[in-house]
Amino acid sequence: MSQPILRRVVHLAWPVLVAQLAVVGSGVIDTVMAGRLSALDLAAVGVGAAIYITVFMTAMGVLMALTPTVAQHFGAGRYTEIGEDVRQCAWLALLLSAAGILLLRHPEPFILLAQLTPAMEVKVRAYLAAISWGIAPGLAFRLFYGFMSGIGRPRAIMAFNLLGLAAKVPFNALFMYEMGMGATGCAASTATISWLTAIFAWSWCARQQDCAEFGVLSRLTFPRPAAMLELARLGLPIGLTLLVDVTAFTFMALFIARLGPTMSAAHQVTANLTILVFMIPLSIGHASLVLVGHALGAGDPATARRTGLIGIALGLAVALLVSCGLWLGAEKIAALYTPDVEVSAVAAGLILIIAAYHLADALQTLVVNILRGYKRTVVPMAVYVVSLWGVGLGGGYLLGLTDLLGPARGAAGFWLAATASLLLAGLLVLAYFLEVARTAMVRERQ
Repeated sequence: MSQPILRRVVHLAWPVLVAQLAVVGSGVIDTVMAGRLSALDLAAVGVGAAIYITVFMTAMGVLMALTPTVAQHFGAGRYTEIGEDVRQCAWLALLLSAAGILLLRHPEPFILLAQLTPAMEVKVRAYLAAISWGIAPGLAFRLFYGFMSGIGRPRAIMAFNLLGLAAKVPFNALFMYEMGMGATGCAASTATISWLTAIFAWSWCARQQDCAEFGVLSRLTFPRPAAMLELARLGLPIGLTLLVDVTAFTFMALFIARLGPTMSAAHQVTANLTILVFMIPLSIGHASLVLVGHALGAGDPATARRTGLIGIALGLAVALLVSCGLWLGAEKIAALYTPDVEVSAVAAGLILIIAAYHLADALQTLVVNILRGYKRTVVPMAVYVVSLWGVGLGGGYLLGLTDLLGPARGAAGFWLAATASLLLAGLLVLAYFLEVARTAMVRERQ
């Protein structure tokens, strides 16, 4: 491996990893603190958070177009264009915020799908109404994330995410316990912290001399439809890709819930573990995205290709170590999650499948992020739709709930199909990346 590139990938990846783990940590805090109130509050937080994440991640995905755009401008030295694109993306964020608030304030489609009891519906609606106040600042911070990561400064993102995590427990305690808001207090806490984090982040940015050269906050510009459409053209497929990913995971959980509480609980253990280990290849992939964008902006597609391959190799090497740890420690890991012997036994069996699932997940995550550095987002979206919904959900239903492909395998059937779907997606996007990289190099020589 090229040592300078490898060091740069690691240098950018570890702050992103810490920042992502801080976000996951906030969700864990909500779950633990809601669990101290009642089963109804805990369930309301679970359902409400799932709806919010679906809406927010779709909107956030659209804004993820900013990172490769900024990265390519940075590599080319087009600093003033960085500021203009951030401002145009801010207008896009306003439109997405309005749409997100509307969906969260009128969640009837989600409520109908979840088939909630009247008591649960009241709590979920209150949760969504409270957290809707946080979608605008959440997207504003996502702009900060895209800008800072695009110029290769992810440590600032990490610092503000850690501050948000540190504030989570006291704010939760204030709203949930002192003010008696229960599950709604989790949402109020999240919205409040989102506002504080966004304000502090952009205030800090305004005082940084090395941020001033990009002119992000130097002036206000009116919306330019052409620029906004260009960002949306790149970002909408990313948003739809995340929507496919989230809904595939959600429907998988709903199907497995039909198999009873033991199987559902074991699935929750496995799903939580999967999200935790997923953060590692996600961080390496994001770091590779930024460096690929820098290289392409500088007119060096050969370095972009080499950076992509090094990122994939590093990510898969780490994923292999993680998978070995999951395979060897499946029973002990399951026991850490739950004292229930039956749930632990089922979860241990699923974790053995997760060892293979993680490798496939790492491959597709790494390559999809690198392709975003090339501003290629439509083909990966199409691959996700076919793989995750078709092979993953469709195959999971056949393997897990029917006897058409042999005896029904329950939750294991869904995870086996999910593994196959991610492996298929990973191989397809890898082939696409190699072709995109080759084409970019040929075009540069001409």
